[in-house]
Amino acid sequence: MIAETVCSAVAAAGLGIAAVTAYRKRFLSAARIAAYSLVPLGLVMTGVVGWLADTAFSPTAWAGFAVLGVSWLLFMTTRSVERRGGGTRKERKAAKAAQRDAVAPAASAPSLAPSTRPAARPATKPAAGSSSDDFTDIEAILKKHGI
Repeated sequence: MIAETVCSAVAAAGLGIAAVTAYRKRFLSAARIAAYSLVPLGLVMTGVVGWLADTAFSPTAWAGFAVLGVSWLLFMTTRSVERRGGGTRKERKAAKAAQRDAVAPAASAPSLAPSTRPAARPATKPAAGSSSDDFTDIEAILKKHGI
């Protein structure tokens, strides 16, 4: 009852503003304002406002929304687990076996031709007692990573 009254008052106020806007010779804006102000009146006349008001204050409806939320959460959780490869043990074992079978057993080294490999840099060692002894650890780390 209160929701219908509020919607009717909003519609009446909107139509009043549209009339003032039309009086100022802004007919396009007045028509747009009238269209927006007629929406709440139409919702009241179709009964949507009453249905929404009954739904908003119904504990059963809120419990239904909670059940829908839990259902959505379960769907999203199962999709994310499925994407991460969390299938059954049999599926994981079959996938690992297929991956092992796909690799050639004699392919332990890369099959690049000698001409396509990058040229090796000559290793330069710093002179003993120089200030570059401090950087030997850093150089070792960089060489380890191939930099």
